[in-house]
Amino acid sequence: MGRQTKSGWERRAVAPGTAPGTLNIDPAAPRPVLRAFAFGPDGFTEEDIGEPTELEPLLESWPVVWINVDGWGDEAVLRRLAEMFHLHRLVLEDVVSANQRPKVEAYDEHLFVVLQMPRADDAEVTEQLSIFVGPGFVLSFQERQGDWFDPIRERIRHGRGLVRRAGSDYLAYTLIDAVIDADFPIVEQLGDELEVLDEEVLGSPETETVAKLHALKRRLIGLRRAVGPHREAINALLRDSSQFITPETAVYLRDCYDHLLRLTERVEIHREQCSDLMGTYLSIVSNRMNDVMRVLTVIASIFIPLTFLAGIYGMNFNPEAGPLNMPELNWRWGYPVFWGVIVAMAVGLLAYFKRKRWL
Repeated sequence: MGRQTKSGWERRAVAPGTAPGTLNIDPAAPRPVLRAFAFGPDGFTEEDIGEPTELEPLLESWPVVWINVDGWGDEAVLRRLAEMFHLHRLVLEDVVSANQRPKVEAYDEHLFVVLQMPRADDAEVTEQLSIFVGPGFVLSFQERQGDWFDPIRERIRHGRGLVRRAGSDYLAYTLIDAVIDADFPIVEQLGDELEVLDEEVLGSPETETVAKLHALKRRLIGLRRAVGPHREAINALLRDSSQFITPETAVYLRDCYDHLLRLTERVEIHREQCSDLMGTYLSIVSNRMNDVMRVLTVIASIFIPLTFLAGIYGMNFNPEAGPLNMPELNWRWGYPVFWGVIVAMAVGLLAYFKRKRWL
């Protein structure tokens, strides 16, 4: 059985020898919710789809149709969509495997793109987005409802930008661009948290500061694992020419690649800053410990000779037994002289330590 985790719905265990293309769908996964946007330069229509067969009139009547599928908890629906759009069974298996690495695969009748998209309700948790690009259609699969595509939907509704005048490849570009842009606020937030930690480390760091730095570093590592493969996927899409990507759209995809480079650089800079702050924190703690040890050492150095003198005069020798047995004990000013020696020795040591700048 699968289970829901921060990264999505885990794939259930498959018995050895299972036929390729077998769909292992968790029973608790959300059922598919289909919504179609069909549009062209002269208009658009937006419909909720109950059965995949309802898409056929839209595909015949409109230049571009975008079918967005939220959830994959119904294998029969997925099979009918795969049959309608001629999706390979291995590709459909990748769609329901939530932990796929971002990639681009070219097939005869479509282009397959896998991305890891930040969730709309928790941007630091990713979910898998699968996009199929073919002549006149874009088919996208998400793990659950909620995404970053509302601005694209508004552009389609109101005819803003190029999306209604361009083809399916440009629509796919807008989806990819939206996923990449969703990472920028996350990086900004992590950068702000890093600045707060920087002030905390240089000010008055506490034990909790280390835990905060470790948590932030783990989040940066997770973000790098998502952004890095995206860069490789977009680079492969640009490097390997595809019949489904026009040269005009390739220009926009290069802009996506540039955004990914900026994201990667900023994530790496933040990781280095986090490591530097960890080193700074350890240095500050070490310096504090050295200061404490220096003070304790000075105090001990002062009291060692005083303790030595007190130990000598604490011995039980009888001065009446002989002239060498502590004759000072019978002196009238012996006790004041002892304290005078003690005080003079302590003051002398303090003056010496201060002259040496040990204090």
